[in-house]
Amino acid sequence: MSDKSLIIRAKLPFSGHTIDVNEIVPLTGTTALFGPSGSGKSTLLRVIAGLETRGNLFVEFKEEIWTDTKSKIFRPPHQRSVGMVFQEDRLFPHLDVSGNLSFANKRCRKVASPITMKRVVEALDLAKLLTAHPSTLSGGEKQRVALGRTLLTQPELLLLDEPLSALDIRRKAELLPFLDKIPREFGVPMIFVSHAIDEVARLADEVILLSPNGHVSARGPIPEIFDTQEMHDFTGKFEAGSFLQVTVTGQDVKFQITTLKFAGKVLRMPMVASLNIGDRIRLRVRARDVAIAVKRPEGISIRNTIAATISEIKAEPNTAFAEIIFTVGAQSLRARITRQAVAELGLEVGQDAFALIKSVSFDRRMMISALG
Repeated sequence: MSDKSLIIRAKLPFSGHTIDVNEIVPLTGTTALFGPSGSGKSTLLRVIAGLETRGNLFVEFKEEIWTDTKSKIFRPPHQRSVGMVFQEDRLFPHLDVSGNLSFANKRCRKVASPITMKRVVEALDLAKLLTAHPSTLSGGEKQRVALGRTLLTQPELLLLDEPLSALDIRRKAELLPFLDKIPREFGVPMIFVSHAIDEVARLADEVILLSPNGHVSARGPIPEIFDTQEMHDFTGKFEAGSFLQVTVTGQDVKFQITTLKFAGKVLRMPMVASLNIGDRIRLRVRARDVAIAVKRPEGISIRNTIAATISEIKAEPNTAFAEIIFTVGAQSLRARITRQAVAELGLEVGQDAFALIKSVSFDRRMMISALG
C-alpha cells in the first residue's frame, strides 16, 4: 500500500439507494467526484473527513487507518489532517479577514514546513482585503478567505464540497485560477465535489464519475473519462467534445488575442492575460462548436481552420446528428453536425477536411487549465 494514497470503501444507505464505493485515490493533484445530484458525492467527502459514520466504512490515509467500522476504529475529525471548504464560506462575521486567517493560524497543528500567513495572503491575493469584514466581501472574495483559512490549518488533504456553486459566472471565473494553483503552490492534493462540467474540466487531473445509484461508473484522466459513454449519458451529447493539449506561443495586446500551437497548427482565442508564452494548457472544445468544410474556406471571420483527417463517423440513429472524429497529429477533435450535412458533403473515413472553430467559443465555453 502506498503512503501517497487514500483508500476509501463505503457502503451505506443514501437517498433511496445504497452508496457502494471502493477506490484508491492518489494524493497528487486534483481529483473530482463528479455526478448528478443525489449520487452521494458530498457524503463521500464527509466519510473521508470523519463527519459520516453510518454504514460499512473504511478510510486509510497514508497507511494510517482513520475509519474501520468492522474493527471499531475511528479517528475523530479534528485528528484528521484534512481541511474542508463548503459551499458557504462559514467565516466569523465579527472578525475581519486578518482575524479570520489568524484564528486558524494560531490553532493549527504543528508541522515541519508550515504554510505561512504571508504565503497564503500572496497566493490568494488577500492583501487588500485584510482589514475588511466578511459582510463587505463578494462571494468569490469570501471563498478565497475561507480557502486561505483552511490552508492555514496545515492540511495534508483538501476537501472541497461544491465551493463554486453559490457564485455567479463572474465570481466563479475569478476563483477558479486560485483553486487551480493550490496543489502546485502548496503541495496539498484536493478532492472536490461538483456536478458542473466546466469546473471539472478546468480543475481536475482525474475524475471519479458516480452514477445516480451511488456506484462508480467510470474513472480516469480528464481527456479519457470525458470521452466515455458513461460521461455522455450524464452530460448529454450537447456537451460532448474534445480536449486539446496546446502551447501558448504569443500574446497580441493590440487585438487582445492569445495564439496557441496545436499539433503544428495555429489556434487563436480572446487573450487570457495570465498566460505566459511557453505555457502548456488544456482546452475543451465542444463538438457542437466545430463546423466542417471540405475545402479551405476563404473570406470568413472564423480564424481557426484546422486541416485534419476524418478517422471516424458516428451516425446517431433516430436523431438528425452525427459525430465526426478528426485525427490531428496524436490528438483528436470532434465535430457534431447533421447527418444531412455528412451526406451532402460526401464525408468519408480517411478523407482530409477542415475543422472550423470559432474563437468566441474559446472565450465563453473552453475550459483552460495549466499543465505544468
